[in-house]
Amino acid sequence: MDKARQDRLTAASRRSGDAADFLELTEEEVAFVELKLALADYLRELRTRDSWTQSQVARRLGSSQSRVARMEAADASVSLDLLVKSLLALGASRDEVGGVIARAA
Repeated sequence: MDKARQDRLTAASRRSGDAADFLELTEEEVAFVELKLALADYLRELRTRDSWTQSQVARRLGSSQSRVARMEAADASVSLDLLVKSLLALGASRDEVGGVIARAA
């Protein structure tokens, strides 16, 4: 954001910042969200790389298409455990999953 716009917002008693500031997230909470998003993005990347539909992935995981969609969206109902187990079940190696985690850190 440019300085002039930030000054106008400040003069109007408005703050500028990112989502973490707005939601008042701790550093740990931000790290958790970033990790979850990175794993969800990698799940989508694996699926599209192998030209699988969400329904095909769901069948492989013994789940539903809507659950896979929630996983790819990093929905609050999806645990890190589920994301990691799903990635491994789809053929990702531990090193690949570890790399995703390391890059998110």
